[in-house]
Amino acid sequence: MTPDVIVVGAGFAGLSAATALSEQGARVLVLEARPGLGGRATAFTDPATGEAVDNGQHVLLGCYRETFAFLRRVGTAGDVKIQPQLALDMIDLGGRRTRLKCPKLPAPWHLIVGLLGWDALRIGDRLAALRIGPAIDGARRRLALGASVDGLTGSQTVEEWLIAHGQNARVREMLWEPLALAALNQPPQEAAAATFVRVLAEMFGKEANAAAIALPSAPLDRLYAQPARCFVEARGGSVRTQAPARVHVDRGRLSHVTVRQDRLEAPIVIVAVPWFAIADTLPDADAALEPLVEAAGRLGSSPIVTVNLWFDRVVLDVPFLGLPGRAMQWVFDKRFIFGEQASHLSLVSSGAASIVAKTNDEIAALALDEIRQAIPAAAAAKVTRTTVVREKRATFSLAPGEPPRPATRTPVRGLLLAGDWIATGLPGTIESAVVSGHAAAAAARELPCAQ
Repeated sequence: MTPDVIVVGAGFAGLSAATALSEQGARVLVLEARPGLGGRATAFTDPATGEAVDNGQHVLLGCYRETFAFLRRVGTAGDVKIQPQLALDMIDLGGRRTRLKCPKLPAPWHLIVGLLGWDALRIGDRLAALRIGPAIDGARRRLALGASVDGLTGSQTVEEWLIAHGQNARVREMLWEPLALAALNQPPQEAAAATFVRVLAEMFGKEANAAAIALPSAPLDRLYAQPARCFVEARGGSVRTQAPARVHVDRGRLSHVTVRQDRLEAPIVIVAVPWFAIADTLPDADAALEPLVEAAGRLGSSPIVTVNLWFDRVVLDVPFLGLPGRAMQWVFDKRFIFGEQASHLSLVSSGAASIVAKTNDEIAALALDEIRQAIPAAAAAKVTRTTVVREKRATFSLAPGEPPRPATRTPVRGLLLAGDWIATGLPGTIESAVVSGHAAAAAARELPCAQ
C-alpha cells in the first residue's frame, strides 16, 4: 500500500512529525538509515554493565511545550521528572558550592528574587545581573506578538551582548555562560546572541517553571523512540531501520524515494535528517534545491563530549550539578534517574572543540580530575568503569555569518524539511527538533495531495 507520507529520519524531528500525522489518520512510512531509532538522541547498551546509556545527557526545560505535547501523544510524559521551579546547584572554581533557586512568583519576580538571594554573587554582581531583565522582557513581548528577536542583537556574539547589558565577569562565569553553553553548545565568544536571547525569553517567561530543569527517568530509546514506533505502527504505518533513503527530484518535481534497490512513492516526503546528511539524502538536487544543499554543506558543527564514570559509592547528593569554568560544565548522577545504589556520573562538555580530539584516556582523566577537585567524596571513591562518548557534529554552529537556516517548505511541492537546524528560531535542542517536526506535519496536512 502506498503511504500518504514518507518520513526520512527517525530522531525527535522525524518521529514527532510521523506521530502527529498518524494521529490525524495518515499512513506514514518512516525510514531510518541506522540500525536503531533516535538519531543523535538515542541510547546504547554498555557492554560491561549491561545498562542502557544515553549517547549524551539530554535535558528538557519546562518551556519545552512541543516536546511535552509529543511525549503526551506517545504516552511517556510521566517518564520525565521536572522541577517545580528552576533550582541550580553550582560549584565554582574555588570549590564554593551555592544554589540559585527561583521561587514560584510571576515573571520577572521569580528571577529577581532568585538572583537577589543567590550568595554566589556579591551584592554588586546581583544588581548587575538584574540589568538584563528589561532586555529579556522586551524579547518576550516581541515573541508574544509573533515578531523576531534578531533585530535586538545585530551581529553581536553572546558575550558581546551580555557585556553590552552590564553583565560583569563573575555574573557571566556563574550564570549566563553555563546556560549559554548548555543551550547553544557553543562558547559565548563564538555563538550569535539572537538565539540565546530567544532562549532567555522562553525560559524566563510568564510561567514560573518555564526555566525548570526536566530530566528523563528512562533511556532515550524508551522515552520516545520505541513508543513513537509503536504509535505509528498501531495506526497502520510502518517504521524501517537500516533503510538509507535517497529522495529523488525530477525537473523540480518530487519523483520517488529509493532504499537501496527498492523504489518507494508517496505524494509527500518529509526529510528529517541533519544538515550534514542533506547532500546524500538529495543526491540529484536540481536548480531549485541547489541553494539548500549548498548552504547545508557550509553550515558548521559543534561537538559534545560525554564521560560516564561509575563509582563504587555515592558521591553526589543532588541529581545534577553545575561546574562553571571547567571543561566538563555539568555532572548528572544517574542514580537519581534510574534508582541505582552506587553513583553513575555523566559529565558533559558542551562546545567541546578544545577536547574532542583528545584520546579517550586523556578525556576521562580530565573529567575525573575535575570532578575530584570539585567534589571531595569523589576523591575517595574508586572508579569501576569509564566510557567516553563523542558527538563531533552534535549541533549546528550558531556563529555570526553562518548560512541562513531553511524553512519547512521547499521549492519542490510535496517535499518538506524537519530537524533541529530548520528555521525555528531555537538552537539545536530537542525542542527545536520537535517544533520543526510538528511544523512539517502541519504543512503536510495543508498540501492538496494530503486531503
